[in-house]
Amino acid sequence: MHAKVTIPARTGGRTGIAPLVISASRATDLPAFHADWFMDRLRRGACVWVNPFNRKQKILVSFEKCRVIVFWSKNPAPILPHLDEIADRGISFYFQFTLNDYAGEGLEPRVPPLSRRIETFLRLSEHIGRERVIWRFDPVLTADALPPDEVLRRIDALARRLCAHTTKLVFSFVDIAAYARVAANLARVCPSAREAAPEERLRFARQLAALNKTWPRRLALATCAEADDFARLGIIKNRCVDGELIGALCRGDKEILWEYGAGPGQASPAGRKGGRKDKGQRAACGCALSKDIGFYNSCRHYCAYCYAGRPQGGITA
Repeated sequence: MHAKVTIPARTGGRTGIAPLVISASRATDLPAFHADWFMDRLRRGACVWVNPFNRKQKILVSFEKCRVIVFWSKNPAPILPHLDEIADRGISFYFQFTLNDYAGEGLEPRVPPLSRRIETFLRLSEHIGRERVIWRFDPVLTADALPPDEVLRRIDALARRLCAHTTKLVFSFVDIAAYARVAANLARVCPSAREAAPEERLRFARQLAALNKTWPRRLALATCAEADDFARLGIIKNRCVDGELIGALCRGDKEILWEYGAGPGQASPAGRKGGRKDKGQRAACGCALSKDIGFYNSCRHYCAYCYAGRPQGGITA
């Protein structure tokens, strides 16, 4: 559970929650489009989160106890100038950096050019360390123009550029049937897109594991929120909000160690490893507890496979 606190009067003087870990954000590309909003709310000490399924429900979220922020982005360049200020406030962070190669198919029409995204990835890794920049190729999408071998070829080309600047590659397979909006968008942009069959997913994972052995630096491979078990291939189930990494970033912080377990070489007071599962996420999701502060319908990348909606104005809370 997140601690309850009284938010200062300048942000409403009301009771809110004070999470130890904040997710920024699964619901939108906050670093790309809302970095100024985020820094303004961080300086004020709190922000408002609105439930996307019940907009009357609003929760004040305080940064008072925040120890770690998990940033999710396809273009974190706008927030790079603010990272030193965030660190100076005693807050650690790491990035889930989605770097796909789908712009040519119109699947990611508003992301920066691939070369610029690679440059940002390398710059970020150099600034904060390769262990804090998690590479995501997400989702893996199958279509007439994107057979699995072609997707693997693109991953291989990217890996040879990125493997010295990250420690992990996370992937998942596209979900179409579960999201009507995704199905409609893909039917318009890429009519031949389809979900991979189980045997195709296994073959893809096997080939990816084989490619990993040829890269200049091997990466940890992990799936995100997938039911498939590829453990025998050396592919783990990821915890994107990763209690072990959080423990490593907050070495010696007793509250973090108690709630999230310890990083490598540390003892956890509660004997936990990885922290409590976030019950608000999908059943196959392994993430530890965090509070997401993003808003649906506020990302302007327009990715055809995205379940979080089309832009309808920016974040205002």
